[in-house]
Amino acid sequence: MSRPSDFTTSTDVETPATSGAETIRRVLPYLWPRDESWVRRRVVAALAILTLAKVVSVATPFFYKAAVDRLAGDAPDGAMLMGLTAVSLTLAYGLARFGAVAFGELRDAVFVRVSQRALRKLALETFTHIHRLSLRYHISRKTGGLSRVIERGVKGVDFLLRFMLFSIGPLILELAMVAGIFAVMFGWQYMAAVVVTVALYVAFTFKVTELRVAIRREMNDQDNDANQKAIDSLLNFETVRYFGATRREGVRYDLAMAGYERAAVRTGLSLAGLNAGQAAIITAGLVAVMIMAALGVQAGRLTVGDFVMVNAYMLQITMPLNFLGTVYREIRQALVDMGQMFGLLAQPAEIVDAPGAPALRVSGGHVRFENVRFAYDAERPILKGVTVDVPAGRTVALVGPSGSGKSTIGRLLFRFYEVTGGRVTIDGQDIRQVTQDSLHSVIGVVPQDAVLFNDTIYYNLAYGRPEAGRAEVEAAAKAAKIHDFILSLPDGYDTAVGERGLKLSGGEKQRVGIARTLLKNPPILLLDEATSALDTQTESGIQASLREMGQGRTVITIAHRLSTIVDADRIVVLEAGRVVEEGTHEALLARGGRYAAMWARQANEEAEAAAAGAGSRG
Repeated sequence: MSRPSDFTTSTDVETPATSGAETIRRVLPYLWPRDESWVRRRVVAALAILTLAKVVSVATPFFYKAAVDRLAGDAPDGAMLMGLTAVSLTLAYGLARFGAVAFGELRDAVFVRVSQRALRKLALETFTHIHRLSLRYHISRKTGGLSRVIERGVKGVDFLLRFMLFSIGPLILELAMVAGIFAVMFGWQYMAAVVVTVALYVAFTFKVTELRVAIRREMNDQDNDANQKAIDSLLNFETVRYFGATRREGVRYDLAMAGYERAAVRTGLSLAGLNAGQAAIITAGLVAVMIMAALGVQAGRLTVGDFVMVNAYMLQITMPLNFLGTVYREIRQALVDMGQMFGLLAQPAEIVDAPGAPALRVSGGHVRFENVRFAYDAERPILKGVTVDVPAGRTVALVGPSGSGKSTIGRLLFRFYEVTGGRVTIDGQDIRQVTQDSLHSVIGVVPQDAVLFNDTIYYNLAYGRPEAGRAEVEAAAKAAKIHDFILSLPDGYDTAVGERGLKLSGGEKQRVGIARTLLKNPPILLLDEATSALDTQTESGIQASLREMGQGRTVITIAHRLSTIVDADRIVVLEAGRVVEEGTHEALLARGGRYAAMWARQANEEAEAAAAGAGSRG
């Protein structure tokens, strides 16, 4: 009967899924690639071995029948079995059974390279495609959900290849061969009994499985709800204690578990009903065929060996049918999971290179934003005709209140988004007309929070230029003033930084970020509020490193703390998506406009904070 197994829940990533037929069509090229003949040869060999395995499997009961007939005193049918003893026939029966299993294992051994190659290519294609999707896509999706789309989709392909190709296909072949043998050897009535039994079994199994899928989905939803409430409550442990809500949280959790309990009971009852119904259909078919065979033996038309062979065939086709419900359900789920993965692959990349786009050629690094307009949503424009000129080798700072469009300018320069009006140029070249790879290679970014890979410090430093030698990596670390700190660690450059670099302090992570950008050695530098998350003492040290880093480069600084950009060649003040002021620090202060007001406000806040700190120490 069908074995219980967990259903995977639907993903939390809203990805349009392809249909089942389209999904299967997308998988076929991985099994029959035009440019890799070895794959096609292995597929043909695996199918040939599969067919041979089924022929041996179907032939096995003949030896069993012949052995029984020999023991019963009846001559075995077939010239090739004449003269064999019962022991020889039993040995042949055992060898045939082993042969069926051996051919099955050989089939798997031949096909495993094909399936694993397909899984690897699919996983890589999906992974690289996700990286090609725009920032807009990524900030609206959950990373964990995306990883589950890949994981479930690849597992779905693996399941489909193994079970649909090597379970459902062989089962159909075996049933057809058994039905044919019954028709030829015993009469159409036997074939009709087998066909009717299998048809009823399949129809009943599919119908009940569909009902169970809906029940199990409800059960999973209830389980997810209970789990979410438990995690939410535990994450807010202190809040629960503050408000004396332990009992209330227990009641809330128990209500969610009660829903899970009801769904789980229905799932168990439906499984019992499925197993009982399957057993009834199979038993009825088996008994009907055995009664027909028994009557044939009594009438002298059949031998005892025939009776035994009929029983063997019925039991032989029953075993794979027992798993049909589970296989059918899992194939449906696999098609859903694969459909989500192929739907993800069908997501168009928002930012693509223009046909025949050349590489960006940087002669000095002159960056210019010309009347740039941009909106994340059509109804809410962010930039409204911004023009900013950054001459080669100069430093220009962008300041303004939150929402003024500072960070958006940085994202447009890196071409995370396309401008909706105007253009962005580097040395006169529109960045939309050059390749993204060449654009990204000439821009170095130091973000507000340098996120590191869960690997060694050396790996994270070398990420700026993986082909760099160790001496170059260490030179970049020295320039970022982090070399001595690294050497003080027990494992030095081989120290693991933890997930997202959490084993390092904010200042240490930022210095690693500076060092890897130095190693990249880009002509254009974008500092996106690179020190705003740091304390004053750490910030002053890192600002010195950033100033050294900017020597001889074109630098665009997006700043929150105005004290960090007083040395900029020009300061551009943004407000509500427009440039409202620009000039040097001294000129803007003398003008007494927006910048001067922002400077005065920050100076007062810093003075009050310093006074409060001195008071607390006193």
